Amino acid sequence: MFYIGLDLGTSGLKGLLVDGKGKIVKKACSEYAVSYPRDGWAEQNPADWLEAALRVIKELSAGIENEVAGLSAGGQMHGLVMLDSDDKVIRPAILWNDGRAQPQADYLNNTFGREKLSRLTANIAYAGFTAPKILWVKQNEPQNFGKIAKIMLPKDYLSYMLTGVFCTDFSDAGGTLLLDVKNKRWSEEMCRECSVKISQLPELFESFHKVGKIKTEILPNAVLYAGAGDNATAAVGTGAVEDGDCNISLGTSGTVFIARDSFSEIKDNALHNFVHATGKWHYLGCILSAAGANKWWIEKILASEDYDGEVKGAENLLGKNTVYFLPYLMGERSPHNDASARGAFLGMNANTARKQMNLAVLEGVAFALRDCVEAAKACGVGIKRATICGGGAASRLWKKIIANVLGVEVCSPEYEEGAAYGAALIAMYGSGEIANFGDIKKLVPFKDIIKPSETLSEDYERRYAVYKTLYPALKDVFGRL
Repeated sequence: MFYIGLDLGTSGLKGLLVDGKGKIVKKACSEYAVSYPRDGWAEQNPADWLEAALRVIKELSAGIENEVAGLSAGGQMHGLVMLDSDDKVIRPAILWNDGRAQPQADYLNNTFGREKLSRLTANIAYAGFTAPKILWVKQNEPQNFGKIAKIMLPKDYLSYMLTGVFCTDFSDAGGTLLLDVKNKRWSEEMCRECSVKISQLPELFESFHKVGKIKTEILPNAVLYAGAGDNATAAVGTGAVEDGDCNISLGTSGTVFIARDSFSEIKDNALHNFVHATGKWHYLGCILSAAGANKWWIEKILASEDYDGEVKGAENLLGKNTVYFLPYLMGERSPHNDASARGAFLGMNANTARKQMNLAVLEGVAFALRDCVEAAKACGVGIKRATICGGGAASRLWKKIIANVLGVEVCSPEYEEGAAYGAALIAMYGSGEIANFGDIKKLVPFKDIIKPSETLSEDYERRYAVYKTLYPALKDVFGRL
């Protein structure tokens, strides 16, 4: 039998067909647009996701439609999708990287209270989370708010359209700020605060639980498994499934994912505290601009598409660059929680060349990931090794920078489609093809392992000491901008 894994991303949907042994048989993808109606806003049309999913599913299953046993999806987290009583989308989905709800996040953190939020949900409010967006709609679009019959996350819109089952999973639900993460249930007090009825929220499942039969004729014998947020599926797809395992994702955003066997609180709520697709828990640090920052720099500013060429020869500058870059193009989440933060170059002089600025972008993202790792260390959780996935992981230079900035071994899975592959593995586990999540490690081969250099790590340690002083120095300036 075969299984399909989908990754509902920000710029497009990727899909994989795998056989019963976890081998990738076929790949497909379909792109769609992001709308930026105002500075700091980001929206998408859910219908574009469904159209892309059906196109990818059809391409992957062509000729073997009856042999596909299961499907699961990972998806961009936190997006607010609202349906009315006729199951019509009320307004474009407000995405994870949309910062319009900062005033509502500030209200939840400062008036409702961080301590209460942490007790009820194990997290504090971020502008990108779903609950502040719900409050934004209530306060700014009351007519739309009054129409709400169902509130769901992006991948769960696909699930509903494919099966008719109104559902979500615990890993994705944690990012709504409406879930009691520790006890795995909707928080009635948080729902009341956001004027949300439990009946408007989807039924909760573990990621590997069977949701229902896919109703479309494209896959006549397949069932849908609940799936997970994209970071949890990427962690499964790279083998980060046991306590202390770490996966770094270099997609549009960047994440540091650390698996945890048991629930524990996070000091100062500097990281997210969510459920893992395995049914256990994880810490998650998220920076809002990673590969997205590099894409902005290379394509929009330099008007180039030669990513490798722009950093050719830059290896000689590693650890010696005098230019710093703060990658806060969409504000920042972990650990600063500041939607007003913005990107900045510092340290240029009359001799600064293009190559130094190109390198500074890669280094700035690596330093921002280091901020997340430091927040985990403050909770007593260190990492000795990290897997890495996402589009940015195609750059060996970038991986070398990250390995030395973090001071840990960085390993690239042979399969680059971490989230889509993880979604397929979740379907396999749910179906019984995989006996336990620990066995997934045997299915994930690695093609590139980069070990840090003692000398280079020391150089980057000195540079990081400077980097971590820059945001505090500019915080007030960002607010005034």
